[in-house]
Amino acid sequence: MKRCTVGIRHPQDRSRPATGRGQPSVWFPSMSTMAAVLSEDNRALLRLIRDQRPKSLTALAALSGRRVPNLSRSLRMMEGYGLVRLKRDGHGVEPVALATSFKILID
Repeated sequence: MKRCTVGIRHPQDRSRPATGRGQPSVWFPSMSTMAAVLSEDNRALLRLIRDQRPKSLTALAALSGRRVPNLSRSLRMMEGYGLVRLKRDGHGVEPVALATSFKILID
């Protein structure tokens, strides 16, 4: 898994964020949003996906002890920030962790 660099960009800041080496690849609108998305539970879930490679949300639910609807909400939120990819096929959804290590830049 790659290390993901994250940063805070306030919604009222309309300027384009800096890009390039060392710059955040994931932007959060506030510290509280970042804390919610990168909570201990969500980071543990990302590590579980990385290590166990479950083939479905049902398998991930069995591994994590969480219910499928709860997992689905968490994973869709993390997918929106580019931390997870949900591979959809005819039979279900396979979660793939795209990042499990984070570098946080705070100005």
